[in-house]
Amino acid sequence: MGKPVILVVNDDGIAAPGIRSLVNTMKHLGEVYVMAPDKPQSGMGHAITINEPLRITKVDIDNEIVEYKCNGTPVDCVKLAMHKVLPHRPDLIVSGINHGSNSTISVIYSGTMAAAIEAAIEGIPAIGFSLLDYSMDADFSACHDYIKTITENLILHGLPEGVCLNVNIPAISRDKIKGIKVCRQAKAIWVEKFDERLDPHNRNYYWLTGYLKKNENSEDTDEWALEQGYVTIVPTQIDLTAYKTIPLLNNWKFNV
Repeated sequence: MGKPVILVVNDDGIAAPGIRSLVNTMKHLGEVYVMAPDKPQSGMGHAITINEPLRITKVDIDNEIVEYKCNGTPVDCVKLAMHKVLPHRPDLIVSGINHGSNSTISVIYSGTMAAAIEAAIEGIPAIGFSLLDYSMDADFSACHDYIKTITENLILHGLPEGVCLNVNIPAISRDKIKGIKVCRQAKAIWVEKFDERLDPHNRNYYWLTGYLKKNENSEDTDEWALEQGYVTIVPTQIDLTAYKTIPLLNNWKFNV
């Protein structure tokens, strides 16, 4: 059996240090291809491009692998890679390493996780990796061993259909990381604020700010484990159906 074909994507752009670190780790595990946005696409969620042309350009950042940049979203990158670039369907898609957390409710907004979720939709095993450091100068050295062992286990064991992994790594030194915990997503919301400003033409514009408000701190959640110094794995599914609510709705009286 040959090496698995691994597609690497991200949302911070093809030149971001996070994806370069992830590429270097994946080269030890399989035949690597890269398709990443040509500019930062953080917070794009599962957006796709439908009102303008998509373009891909081959780049020569790492001469050992085949790499392309795309003017679209992370999900566009996954779709284009699978249908126009790769010699066949990839065996694995990995996304990241994201500069910043994608724990709890952030998974909904994340372009990094959207790429992994798109892979799950296509029936391809996938992992989204994030480091809890938003700086472009973030130190990814502590991530390598954890990313490698999690990926190796996924290659060996696979995942149920429609499931991908959301992996977050605390921004602490390697010797302070306590290990890996499988968790559930903590309940939290973003409390949003809009900073109102004036442009040079004296017109109002707004800059989104805010903070994460945690609604729980249970010991089986990703937020708790990250605060304790663990790498977290949250199995994430594409089915958003609220199954427990179906019986409730079936008791409603629809008088039409």
